[in-house]
Order: sequence, then structure tokens, then C-alpha cells
Amino acid sequence: MKLWRQCGFVCGGLLLAACALTAQVIEYETNGQKYQTMTRQGLTVILAQLPNHVAGFGLFQVSISNGSQVNWNVMPEQMSYVRPEGPLQALSANQVVDLLLSKASGGDVIKLVSSYELALYGIPNMRSTNGYEYRRQGAMSYGMSTKLKAAATASAIVLAPTHLTPGQSTDGAVFMPLSRETKNLSGGHVVFRAGTEIFDFTVDSAPEIGVKK
Repeated sequence: MKLWRQCGFVCGGLLLAACALTAQVIEYETNGQKYQTMTRQGLTVILAQLPNHVAGFGLFQVSISNGSQVNWNVMPEQMSYVRPEGPLQALSANQVVDLLLSKASGGDVIKLVSSYELALYGIPNMRSTNGYEYRRQGAMSYGMSTKLKAAATASAIVLAPTHLTPGQSTDGAVFMPLSRETKNLSGGHVVFRAGTEIFDFTVDSAPEIGVKK
């Protein structure tokens, strides 16, 4: 009996070690919004697909927290949507600003902000050190011009290139291009690459669209 008990302790320890080494996606839902989260090497990524499409682009809300002892560089171009026809690359922060200035209407921007804030505030205890809330304070200093407001909104809401030191976090919207063949981001994988780490999230179905192209 003693031998079996010792074997049980050893096997249990090995199982815990294996679980610690294998990063798994955890899914949860808050107020109808589905979230997926994964942690690798102390870096935690939370992903939520937004229901609105803007100017022919699918949207994801991403929150990233650095719980490790090393620095991480994050930017939207590190994310792609993998499908059988080939991967779709996310737009850079500068491309998003240009996009909203040239194509998005005032209604698009308002609905985008509302959708993003609902997803962001649905994450329990998520307070980014240099994310949307921080950037929005700076955006309020812009003038009253419609174009300046659009640029300020885009700069505040898009996932900006960020150097995350230990304990820091950020968040932002990531824009994925749609096409005639890929009208909805559904049935593929969202892959985020940070350094040598790969975060893989499955997109089962697209949320209801609330913004017309």
C-alpha cells in the first residue's frame, strides 16, 4: 500500500509538470461575449472576436499581460487568420488609422468603439497599463475636426506596437481583411506570434454583424 501511495504521488507530480509545460486555451463567456485566453512563458493573451465589421475588415479585441520576468514586443502584425486558402495578415496600426480616415463613416466609428468597450470591460480585473483607456486620454486633446476625431479614435482603439516590461499590459483592436471568399472569419485559427511563442485560437463561428460595410 505504501508503494502504491508513493507511485501515486510521483504520477501526480509528473502530471502537474506536464500540464504546466503544455499551454492550453481556456474559454469563457461574459454577457454573451466569448473570450479565449492562453498563457505561454508568463505572457497571457486574451482574444475576443467583435461582432462588427468595419470597411470590409473583421475585428478582434486583444488584451496582453506580461507576467514574466522578461520584456516582450507586441504589435498587430504578429497576428494572422489561418484558413485553407492561406493566411490573412492583420493590418499595422498605421494602416488602421489610414483606413478609418478614408473609409469608415462616423456611424462605423461609434459602433466600433461601443463594441470594443463592451468586449474590453467584460474581462474581469483587466486594467491595461498602456492600453485603450490610457490612449483615449491622449486622444481627448485633439481638436473638434471630424477627421481629427477619427484619427484620434483609431489611434486609441487599435493595438499599438508596445514594449511590455514585466508587470505591464496592453490591449487594442486588430483588423483582419475580408474578401469575397472570406466574408466572415469563421472556422479558421487566429495565430499570434510573440518571439518564439505561438498562441493558437480556434474561431468556431462569427458573431452577429452589427455594422454594414
